[in-house]
Amino acid sequence: MRKKITVVGAGHVGATVAQTLAYRQLGDVVIVDIIEGLPQGKALDLMESAPVEGFDANVIGTNDYKDTANSDFIVITAGIPRKPGMSREDLVETNAKIVRSVTEQLMAHSSNPIIIVVSNPLDAMVYLTKKISGLPRERIMGMAGVLDAARFRSFIAMELGVSMQEVSAMVLGLHGDDMVPLPRFTSVSGIPITELIPQDRIGEMVTRTRNGGGEIVKLLKTGSAYYAPGASSTQMVESMVLDQKRILPCAAYLDGEYGLKEVFMGVPVILGKNGIEKIIELKLTDEESAAMKKSGEAVTQNIAMLKL
Repeated sequence: MRKKITVVGAGHVGATVAQTLAYRQLGDVVIVDIIEGLPQGKALDLMESAPVEGFDANVIGTNDYKDTANSDFIVITAGIPRKPGMSREDLVETNAKIVRSVTEQLMAHSSNPIIIVVSNPLDAMVYLTKKISGLPRERIMGMAGVLDAARFRSFIAMELGVSMQEVSAMVLGLHGDDMVPLPRFTSVSGIPITELIPQDRIGEMVTRTRNGGGEIVKLLKTGSAYYAPGASSTQMVESMVLDQKRILPCAAYLDGEYGLKEVFMGVPVILGKNGIEKIIELKLTDEESAAMKKSGEAVTQNIAMLKL
């Protein structure tokens, strides 16, 4: 029996997640959104691409959370992007109302799903979702590290003119300015990037990775990234649906790991059929540990804005 995967939000990110899930035949997909006709139209469009793409997964669009009943996996993309003049606290307050409502409606119809949160500010929204859902920490996570690492990998591959597949990278911490890219754990076909790229250029790529989302927003002017976030979310679902047990950087709930407690932070985890099956603790340098601590403090500040 195919898995049932619900995608909340039929905007650019949600639609891209639904598309990549269907094209990889990871399960039947339900797209839910509050706007009448939007999820239905996108689902129908996707189904009409099935004969060309050759997938048999069923895709439906709905405005009714009853249609999400008994979901195995849920990807939450609902929320608004930060707009000019909007403070981070404004964004937290607005999206917290949306994510709280979404989570309550989802849990009313699915008792034990695995949830991936994409909505921003990611660290605060995934914390809120855990509190509202009551799910154990292995069944709830945020999509951030996979995206941040993908951006870092792409910049390295473009710099060296090599295949994207040859580059592996690790990015920890908060999804934002205080993320912690780790060049020491980043390589090209097993060769450390420090052997291939001058230190100053590595530093420039680290900065570009931290500003990756903002760079795209500036270019688009009226939107934000969705291809890479959508593909990153699907990679996480794929690792769990197929029980691949891939080691991926994800926002996981920490309870003492890396010296941090009661926060969601990007760390390497093993993703399998049961969700987060293990959190991997890397031995960090004093400088890297200090960066993780700073990132954790920023997460705590964002959580405080929730006023739970």
